Amino acid sequence: MKKTFLLLTMAATLAFTASAQNAPVKFGIKAGVAFPNMVVSAMGASVSLDSKTSYYVGGTVDIPVSPMFSVQPGLTLSNKGTKVTGAIDIEDGNEMVTGTLNFTYIEIPVNAIVRFNAGNAGRVFLGFGPYYAIAVDANAKAGGAKEDIELGTDFKRGDFGLNFMAGFELKNGLNFHAGYGLGLSNILGSDASDIVKFKNRVFTIGAGFTF
Repeated sequence: MKKTFLLLTMAATLAFTASAQNAPVKFGIKAGVAFPNMVVSAMGASVSLDSKTSYYVGGTVDIPVSPMFSVQPGLTLSNKGTKVTGAIDIEDGNEMVTGTLNFTYIEIPVNAIVRFNAGNAGRVFLGFGPYYAIAVDANAKAGGAKEDIELGTDFKRGDFGLNFMAGFELKNGLNFHAGYGLGLSNILGSDASDIVKFKNRVFTIGAGFTF
């Protein structure tokens, strides 16, 4: 009985390996609109700041594991940050000023993708996985003025979080997708980071093509 079970297990493993090898690795590109914001928390309370309109662009490598399941690492250039509105002192009183914090990240996501057939039109897909991002540029803008943010001091360069995504893939390789990035690490780099925490959030809508 044990010998029969072992033979069946080996046969199933070989069949699975052959199936995975027959499916080609696919490369893809993607781009779209991003709506990032930040969540600020301190002393047990948190505030979600306003979102701004931004962008992302990148590439993916789709590595099939089975007809329904694949692993998809990628490389994305993404602009994150938030919109901030506050009052500043002037000679005649206070004036409300709106500004933005802007961070350009090179992001490395690794998503697990599950696809479901949706008739002749194509397939619905769902994805989930971690990401690590490195900030390459950062600045603050308000009232027509721009000031560079010192990465590694004012804010940390690294960011870590989770990605969630869903979309529809046509048979010709074109896809439309939406995603949400949940930042888990505190990116504030000052001594106050033990008290105040800044975390990235981003909602994205875009299109891609796999070939």
